[in-house]
Amino acid sequence: MTEQRGPDRGSTGDPEGGGPGEPAHGRAAGRGADRGRVVPEATVARLAVYLRVVTVLGGQGAATVSSDELAAAAGVNPAKLRKDLSFLGSYGTRGVGYDVHLLVEEISRVLGVTRHRNVVLVGVGNLGRALAGYGGFASQGFTIAALFDADSARVGEKINGLAVQDMSVLAASCRTAKVTIGMIATPAEAGQQVCDQLIAAGVTCILNFAPIVLSVPDGVDVRKVDLAGELQILSFHERRKSAGLEEVG
Repeated sequence: MTEQRGPDRGSTGDPEGGGPGEPAHGRAAGRGADRGRVVPEATVARLAVYLRVVTVLGGQGAATVSSDELAAAAGVNPAKLRKDLSFLGSYGTRGVGYDVHLLVEEISRVLGVTRHRNVVLVGVGNLGRALAGYGGFASQGFTIAALFDADSARVGEKINGLAVQDMSVLAASCRTAKVTIGMIATPAEAGQQVCDQLIAAGVTCILNFAPIVLSVPDGVDVRKVDLAGELQILSFHERRKSAGLEEVG
């Protein structure tokens, strides 16, 4: 997954703090420690992974988790995890670990998922239908509030309880549902036009599944999901393994 972002987001750098071992209780700024600090995009992506892991742990009844355990479950090294969590303040106890419930609460706050957010989806072809029917969005704080398609043959069709709407009512629907996040699952040739329509409707964050690089103004963030590109990367690694070549670090 790749990202586009407007220059108004500011520069990013390495997070502060994070020595060896579990953080000492109360050492850092505590609640709200991320405010006033720019969180690197790579850290944001990893925080989402940590949230998924600690949510599962909490559901299994775990009260605490060590940085080594959490790092292993998230697929990162402990030092990197501690640096990432330094943006939350210090919520660990040396020799004990992190409070699972508190980590869920604080990571959710930093990621802005402490409340549900409405999302619109444009494009209900095969991929769009799969996205519309995916139940995991709701459990992570996102509700697909409306579906849209430019194909009149699909307008009115119901998918997962939602009727597909015509693009002519996109702006009104976004305003009514207070939508600021949109997903694009259209063919490449329609991607930029849909992007422009979403922005005109007040959408400032876009998850793009269309195989096209979108042009967006300052203040609009785009995350691109290139499924075919990811398969090509895996193909590259498989070719190297088949040829007996060393992996590129």
